[in-house]
Amino acid sequence: IPLTACVCLLAGCWSQKELTDLAFVIAVGLDKAEDGNYLVSFQVVNPGNVAGATQRGGGAAGVPISIYTSTGDSLTEASRKASEKVSRLLYYAHTNLVVIGEELAREGVDGLFDAMERHHQFRTTARLVIARGHSAKEVLSMLTPIDKISANQIIKTLEFSEMAWGHTIHTDVWLTIRSIASSERNPVVTGVTIEGDPEKGKRQENVQSSVPDTRLKLAGLALFKQDRLVRWVNGSTARGVLWVLDRIHQTNLTIPWEGKKEVIGYRTVRAKTNVEAKVKNGRPAVFVHIEAEGDINEARVPINLADAGVLFRLEKELERNVKQEVTKAIEAAQREKTDVFGFGDAVHRAAPRFWKDIEKEWHDRYFPELDVTVTADIYIRRTGLRNKPYVEKE
Repeated sequence: IPLTACVCLLAGCWSQKELTDLAFVIAVGLDKAEDGNYLVSFQVVNPGNVAGATQRGGGAAGVPISIYTSTGDSLTEASRKASEKVSRLLYYAHTNLVVIGEELAREGVDGLFDAMERHHQFRTTARLVIARGHSAKEVLSMLTPIDKISANQIIKTLEFSEMAWGHTIHTDVWLTIRSIASSERNPVVTGVTIEGDPEKGKRQENVQSSVPDTRLKLAGLALFKQDRLVRWVNGSTARGVLWVLDRIHQTNLTIPWEGKKEVIGYRTVRAKTNVEAKVKNGRPAVFVHIEAEGDINEARVPINLADAGVLFRLEKELERNVKQEVTKAIEAAQREKTDVFGFGDAVHRAAPRFWKDIEKEWHDRYFPELDVTVTADIYIRRTGLRNKPYVEKE
């Protein structure tokens, strides 16, 4: 009798789905259609063209990905309508990238992530980027060398570029949702652009050449105010944002020496940023302190790196350089009235009661006039194998 009861209670594989019935969506692109609806692009893997394919791209049978598009008043509607074009069920458990077109980002992304957060398959750890100057559909349609699936290439580039260069940041859907919902900070998202002709980048010939006609490239940081993209920052200003956010791992700084520009190279190996806030006479003030240490990796002028006095002067010049980058980044954000650094969070921790009084006016009134003091301590730990460069004195 117990065994018979178990047979009735056990459901077995009631929710099983065959692999041949699933379309694995690796990336999702979101754009604005001409009729005002959402244009959703799905990057689906072609399993037969990826498994066993060579690193030259594409594979023997064809391209490794297919792009399907669908429109709708909502993301859920567009996803359901895609069943008219795809012969399999769209499966989102392996979706690891979300691309938002710049036009849509400037109009506002509020509400876009609701369906993603509620979906039982979709993971909010998926990386998020903005298609700068192009549509999300164009970015996802590119065929890339080395990594045959362009979504994987974008994700790896995000991680390694932040680790080695420090001008971009990898963020995910969940962190963006938290930033939009918070009154203490606004989102920062990396941009992706297309170098070359987008039409050529869609063809398999693009990955069969040692010099592809079209490439994907990370391009600056998008500063958001609540749910709208308000400004792009690039270069040293973008790195200044990452200094404040404590997201610098390794980067390279070049400084002048005795009237010659950009001749001494410095590579950071460790960095730490501390942000504190205080309230003075009813006005908030923020103090940003940066500590970093690293190595001299290049010297293209005659200089004696064995001299402690010379190293001290170099450290001071590096500190001035870092403070200048951070100051420019803060001024850029203050002009747009968007606190992407989380200074509001620091004020909230320092004075909770005061924060309740200014919370609603923080971004538009208090942050643009916020007094921010930036200090830096940069240390040179190593100078390499040569203390005196072989460059002769002029």
